Amino acid sequence: MSDRLNKFIIDNFGINKQVLNYAIECENEINDKFLEIDKITEYNQLKVLNAMQKNRLSEVHFTSTTGYGYNDIGRDTIEQIYADVFNTEAGLVRPQIISGTHALTVALSGNLRPGDEILSPVGVPYDTLQGVIGIRDEKGSLKEYGVTYRQVDMVNNDFDYEGIKKAINSKTKLATIQRSKGYEWRESLSVEKTAKLIKFIKSIKPEIICMVDNCYCEFVDYNEPTEFGADLAVGSLIKNPGGGLAPIGGYIVGKKEYVENAAVRLTSPGLGKEVGASLGMNSTLIQGLFNAPQVVNASLKGAVFASKIFEGLGFNVLPVCDDKRADIVQAIELKSAENVIAFCRGIQKGAPVDSFVAPEPWAMPGYDCDVIMAAGAFVQGSSIELSADAPIKPPYNVYMQGGLNWHHAKIGIIIGLQNMVDSGLISLNERGYK
Repeated sequence: MSDRLNKFIIDNFGINKQVLNYAIECENEINDKFLEIDKITEYNQLKVLNAMQKNRLSEVHFTSTTGYGYNDIGRDTIEQIYADVFNTEAGLVRPQIISGTHALTVALSGNLRPGDEILSPVGVPYDTLQGVIGIRDEKGSLKEYGVTYRQVDMVNNDFDYEGIKKAINSKTKLATIQRSKGYEWRESLSVEKTAKLIKFIKSIKPEIICMVDNCYCEFVDYNEPTEFGADLAVGSLIKNPGGGLAPIGGYIVGKKEYVENAAVRLTSPGLGKEVGASLGMNSTLIQGLFNAPQVVNASLKGAVFASKIFEGLGFNVLPVCDDKRADIVQAIELKSAENVIAFCRGIQKGAPVDSFVAPEPWAMPGYDCDVIMAAGAFVQGSSIELSADAPIKPPYNVYMQGGLNWHHAKIGIIIGLQNMVDSGLISLNERGYK
């Protein structure tokens, strides 16, 4: 950093020299990791560009439709671009899908029938999906419709292959594979590890639908799980693939039959993908996809930086700084509720929106304890923008993700650290920083 930049940060963001010097040292030590991230980003950027050129994307595709949305050529082109980016037969990309959980619900409901069973070979799914499946009783769950559920927990960050083999039975119709860690302290699943799991499941029962919850993982690596046997991949547009521009939406890509089944559940039998007005969002959704590799690049750099910062201060982090990453999420074990709240409030202070707000833990619907969420975002709930959230329960892990650009991710993390220092929760004195 230049002296001019350092002075601006100190004068305008309340960062003391001790914290800033530590941050500068950490940044200098991770330049090689940034170069690795840049190589992956360039590959994915060209992959997205190629898909848009292949499908002859044109200004005419940005035209808005209303009502039923018949003959929306822009919507149909975007869905084919997504299918090509993920190397699949078909795609469903809609603003009518309100979240990643909704996209998963649509994919599950469209492809399961009473008497079928879901298998989770990666342990308990993310909190909000538990209500969808019926692990936690909720009105309208798949359990109410006669769909059963079976789970095999992971062991030492690896799959329990023998347990999975025993769990698969005549009723097993779909395996749901959550790549990102959710609120679990485990490694997120790399494409290679996911591919190995899918191959194993298919070797036991080839007709099982392997559905990957790909939220937070898109464009983090060179490939996507649909290139290695996944029948469906599902995610949210206000995470990685929306590039920070999509105001709402979700995607489902995969084999044509399974995507069409999901479309029928999203709209209605007999209509499927043929309806669904784009309401003027086509240009925003496709531009977001075009920007997505660069935004994911910034998020990854922020995650590596945060890992380096807190690992150096003696906190447990996952992944550690030098690990290969499978998603944009950085987990930090902060050891106390006070640490979690101070860090999240610091992230909020660094936001472009609502920086003056102090987040508080609250009983958020779909969770089993109070949760604190820091997200001064342009799009509500957009966790591709710099954000941090945590369940307020031991061991007090916070999950940080996002960053529309690297420089904002960096200053947000530094402010988070400074807020913990100002609260008297940590000290850099013993490290010799002045």
